[in-house]
Amino acid sequence: MEERWPVRRPGGRSARVRAAVHQAVTDLVGERGYGEFTVGDVAARAGVADTSVYRRWGTLEALLTDVALARLNAQSPMPDTGSLAGDLHAYAAQVAREITGPDGLAVLRLTVALSNRGERGLQARDDFLAERTRFVQAMLDRAGERGEHPPDVLDVLDHIMAPMYIRVLFGAGPLTPDYIAGLVDRLLGQA
Repeated sequence: MEERWPVRRPGGRSARVRAAVHQAVTDLVGERGYGEFTVGDVAARAGVADTSVYRRWGTLEALLTDVALARLNAQSPMPDTGSLAGDLHAYAAQVAREITGPDGLAVLRLTVALSNRGERGLQARDDFLAERTRFVQAMLDRAGERGEHPPDVLDVLDHIMAPMYIRVLFGAGPLTPDYIAGLVDRLLGQA
């Protein structure tokens, strides 16, 4: 007799619950700020039982970390325009769309808040930075293979990413296409 094992479906209820809970967290951070809601608030907003949230994440902090990492590390395909300048321009525009989108500010604020909340928060910050660094480094390595002379990965983070994050976090000005292009051009010595 053949034994049957349950088949796990990609998606399904578990994926719907995770998506609903993640969106609830993002909405609550945007509306109330970090630390101004409970697991009960998240569960009610997501339309699930508190026990579902506790069973999957254990604590509010673990849930917040999962949301921040999932949202910040969700990436579009790496640009491949055939040149480092083109790739950096496309990537910077892509990041600007992510962080100025409907949930971008809330997710950035959540990440900053978590980075000040002990070991788990520091790990979330480190994981985010490591993922962004790997992504940018792959782009720079590809440029080097084409014979271009790419900058250091930290220079890309310092001169392109950081100014955009600061502008969004502090409302210091819009991320216009000209501003974003200027960051890339200055880094590459084209400005």
